[in-house]
Amino acid sequence: MNQTVNNIQREITPLSQGDCLLVFDRVKSQFDFPVHFHPEYELNFIFNATDAERIVGDHKSTIEEYELVLVGPNVFHGWNNGKCKSDQIHEITVQFHRDLIHESLLDRNMMKPIKELLTNASRGILFNENTIRQIAPRLQELSQKNGMEAFIELISVLHILSVSENQQMLCQAAINTTDFANSDRIKKVYEYIAANYQEKIKVEEVARLHNMTETTLSRLMKQRTGKSFVDFVNDYRIGFAARWLTETKQTIAEIAFRCGFYNISNFNRIFRKIKGCTPGEYRVNFSGIKRVS
Repeated sequence: MNQTVNNIQREITPLSQGDCLLVFDRVKSQFDFPVHFHPEYELNFIFNATDAERIVGDHKSTIEEYELVLVGPNVFHGWNNGKCKSDQIHEITVQFHRDLIHESLLDRNMMKPIKELLTNASRGILFNENTIRQIAPRLQELSQKNGMEAFIELISVLHILSVSENQQMLCQAAINTTDFANSDRIKKVYEYIAANYQEKIKVEEVARLHNMTETTLSRLMKQRTGKSFVDFVNDYRIGFAARWLTETKQTIAEIAFRCGFYNISNFNRIFRKIKGCTPGEYRVNFSGIKRVS
């Protein structure tokens, strides 16, 4: 299965550099997110979606009643409805930074199974039903925890997975995807956006600050993310807006201003374009638990 960054969405996760992990626990009627990639690890548990379709790198298959997959940074992945007829799909998604566990810690003897697990995640790892039944309650507990308790629970979950039997590598070989921030210039641009997304950002100013022409900056962003500079900034902002809509009681206008939109109509239009609904609908319709630790 041939995939390119140009036709796959680069997801902007709502994890800030100060966060450790993000947990979504929800019941939904369908899969509606396209195949995508991001620099974070993702552990995805799915129950009651028999005959839905899984795509991980060059792998494509239908799934069974219980599904648990770990994918590494920048590995293309996604699930679609396929022939699934259930409208009560239970999904728990855990995302965490690629540098959450420092390499020096992973090199310790007792951590080596987890290091191997994270390395193998570059091929996508499917776990068997016995492992899933064992780990599912732990994932539900994780969705209820905050702070250090959530971090410790995540490490415990990763340890159980690392020593589990009959792990299946989904991809033929480790996915060698291009990290969108693997050049110093793009990394500096991303860091600038992360530090200034609450302010007005002009492509010409960013290009000048990083000694690039607008054309060069636009071309590099398109190559690395599949998006224009403006679309990437908007996606980054909307990711935080969606997070705050479900985590806070701030008004929509306050959230729009907080994430860099100074025109509420423009914010509503761009939010609908990216999320498929208005900010108000997103807040009302969100069902489940979302915790960032």
